[in-house]
Amino acid sequence: MSTAPFRTTSLVVTLLLAGLPTFSFGQSGRDKHAVYYSGGVTFATDGSLGNGACFRVTGKVDAKDFFENLKRTENARGMTFSRGEETVTQFPEKLLLSFIIRDYPCDPRFQQEGPHVYLTREMMSALQLSLYWKNGLDMRPVHESKKIASSVEVIAPYAKDLAAELPKRFEWSWELEVASAGVPLTDSLVLMFRTPDGRIAARVAARL
Repeated sequence: MSTAPFRTTSLVVTLLLAGLPTFSFGQSGRDKHAVYYSGGVTFATDGSLGNGACFRVTGKVDAKDFFENLKRTENARGMTFSRGEETVTQFPEKLLLSFIIRDYPCDPRFQQEGPHVYLTREMMSALQLSLYWKNGLDMRPVHESKKIASSVEVIAPYAKDLAAELPKRFEWSWELEVASAGVPLTDSLVLMFRTPDGRIAARVAARL
């Protein structure tokens, strides 16, 4: 494994496409429905670059023990979060954000001209990440975050006998520590990936 060249701007927290939490549904006489979280909140979205390369971002937001037995309930009075008899209103002091980026077929509804374009180290090193907290239409940058680890690995092709003839494909991964003290659980953590010219290549949100 080698350190990925991925470059970040001021990290912002709000996970795009509807976040996909790990949960189960339960019914009660007074609640419209309840969502039980376990193992954090997952998310996924597809992105593309102007040169025709397309990719998928998958990841998770977690924190030690925080999401275990955390329940979201919605009823006529609104949405509340609880753990047993305890009402929970805010995220813990820190969250662990981890995600992976790898090649993914472009939307089949759009014809792609020319040969397939694969992600390269140069393309990824130019991509910029911003993190935001989002509440309704309001988005505010995450004030503090820290990269814990990053790596890039070569993906072995299925046709191993043709490996020398095929273009190299890579998988990039990152882990970030995000300060979240005082942030209400109704906020979403948003990741926004931009190209050097400011174009949004992908956007995804992790929301409870």
